Amino acid sequence: MRLDETQILRSFSTGRVLLPVAIGLGFTAFLIWRGADWYAPDAVQWTWRTTFWMLLAALSVVVRDYAYMVRIRLLTDRELTWGRSFVVIMLWEFASALAPGMIGGGFLFAILILTREGIEAGKSITIITFTSFLDGIFLAVMAPVMYFLVGRDALFAGVDTVTEGNSGFFVWFWAVYFGILAYKLFVGYALFVNPLFVKRALVGIFSAPLLRRWRRNMVTTGDQLITAANGLKKRGWDYWWPALIATFASWTARYSIVNCILHAFHPSAGLNDAVIYGKQVVMGIIILLSPTPGGSGLAEFIFNDFLGMFIATGLAPALALLWRLMSYYPYILVGIIILPRWIRRRIVAPLKDRS
Repeated sequence: MRLDETQILRSFSTGRVLLPVAIGLGFTAFLIWRGADWYAPDAVQWTWRTTFWMLLAALSVVVRDYAYMVRIRLLTDRELTWGRSFVVIMLWEFASALAPGMIGGGFLFAILILTREGIEAGKSITIITFTSFLDGIFLAVMAPVMYFLVGRDALFAGVDTVTEGNSGFFVWFWAVYFGILAYKLFVGYALFVNPLFVKRALVGIFSAPLLRRWRRNMVTTGDQLITAANGLKKRGWDYWWPALIATFASWTARYSIVNCILHAFHPSAGLNDAVIYGKQVVMGIIILLSPTPGGSGLAEFIFNDFLGMFIATGLAPALALLWRLMSYYPYILVGIIILPRWIRRRIVAPLKDRS
């Protein structure tokens, strides 16, 4: 086994797996202790309407993962079966749920997964880099669309109010957004215009004394961008647009989970789905910079403050937990189940065959 593979797999220690769970559940418990109304659940009535919306929430989870499976099959030219696509996506989501705590994050592990599933290394780098770029396109497009569609007052209600002169979260959000946009444009330039220039720029910048310790990583990143760019040059529009549609379908389903949960437990049908969806786009961008694995803690906190206005008093922490139980913790559980078997079949067994 190569050293980089060993380092990546060591990142899935018991402590790293349990850390985001402990942070998320601990912060949820704190929110419940701080502001929950213990009598609020008594007012909740489970009706056919609740069941309907919770089934739609579950369907959104399925659509989210199915769209990702469709995308990975398309980008691998259908070299992966549906079963292997499921394993790839589940392990990738598992790795992402543990980032940034794990070495290399979900990106490096995703490349390892594809190569061990029989996809050529250069093609694996191209696919993973391109999917990351596609995800960035969704956020880059939807953030301004929802801002102009919904409006600042509605989008940032609950955290910023113009009348009080409090615009801290508003400024923070756009600073993060334009930072991410600049990075994705940088990657786009490398993928579609001049990857060699980007590599030389990265290596030159990280040759400075204070940054020299990361210079080797920048060499590797530059090589990966060149490999991905060469792979994409051979592709036409018929390779791009289905992957782009699958990306938007998956992210739309991801954000629809909360809409369905809020409808299930809201006493009336008077919710503004566009506002709820737009708020989740804002939440999703902010959570990208969370220092905790999978945004644990920050995700629950933002949910409580950002969407609390649509939830009965005292129920917000409980619904935040329900949201994470549907959209986050299952991937950790599935990863714990799948990863050991996958390592035995795709890494340990080939090593034994060679010896």
